[in-house]
Amino acid sequence: MELKNPAVIKIKNLRLRTFIGIKDDEINNKQDVIINAIIHYSAADAANTDNMDNALNYRTITKKIIALVEHQRFSLLEKMTSDVLAIASEHASVRYAEVEIDKPHALRFADSVSMTLSVNK
Repeated sequence: MELKNPAVIKIKNLRLRTFIGIKDDEINNKQDVIINAIIHYSAADAANTDNMDNALNYRTITKKIIALVEHQRFSLLEKMTSDVLAIASEHASVRYAEVEIDKPHALRFADSVSMTLSVNK
């Protein structure tokens, strides 16, 4: 069977803690963030061979995202989202990637504030 459309990997609700923001309280205390990523890639070789060497390894991508977010400090949600998107889209087989990061309780009376960025290759 020949796959015509790209495969879609979804990393859903990856919950991490990091330093994000510009206020003193945000600079001094880690906050929760929730990361969602959508990655489109050509999975034909992986589907036809059942060989991990031909697949996009979502575990490796997730570990890189965790390392970045938990060990960096960010002033802006835009920068964090851009850096996570770079990881999600770095593999040559990726055709499209989208990352949304929520910052819960960033605004009074709102569940969260989120930033979404995407890239087409």
